[in-house]
Amino acid sequence: MPARPPLRLGLTGGIGSGKSTLARLLQAHGAGVIDADAIARRCTEAGGAAIPAIEQTFGPGFLDAEGALDRQRMREHVFAQPEARRTLERIVHPLVATEIRRQAQASTAACLVFDVPLLVESPRWRPQLDRVLVVDCSPATQVRRVNARSGWDAATTEAVMRNQSPRTLRLAAADLVVFNDTDNLDSLEHAAQALADRFGL
Repeated sequence: MPARPPLRLGLTGGIGSGKSTLARLLQAHGAGVIDADAIARRCTEAGGAAIPAIEQTFGPGFLDAEGALDRQRMREHVFAQPEARRTLERIVHPLVATEIRRQAQASTAACLVFDVPLLVESPRWRPQLDRVLVVDCSPATQVRRVNARSGWDAATTEAVMRNQSPRTLRLAAADLVVFNDTDNLDSLEHAAQALADRFGL
């Protein structure tokens, strides 16, 4: 009898929501996790697959001394010029998509979690998934967590939030929601256990 195909669970949430923490907890329960952000970071590190096109398109001033993407400069640039963000995405996203497919084909897990920050923004994702899980919290909690984690001021975090899907749109796209508005890891662990039980992990 052929093996049953894995459950494909899309996981998303705004910056500071706790999405990546929940992904790690699900992985500890046996889920396979494919982290789109981590793949994108590897593509834009020194020697990464996206670096030649980024240098050609934006110029060497957008690379740091090691030859990696200068994230701070690019962040400021794409906030000021939205078209630049779309240009960067046209370079990085196909490389990320190829690596996601490779990892998915190589996985033997019964549940594959696709950790994708821009899941709601990209119409190509929904048809590939069995369920969409959104980790949600209040905007004030997002700002507080990002400040504690990254040292950003509120204005920088709020600018990132404005460039992500609105909270209402994420929630409207969700099949499942985990509300994560406290910093008590126990509640997120409880949610991960409930999801693991639900999906047979």
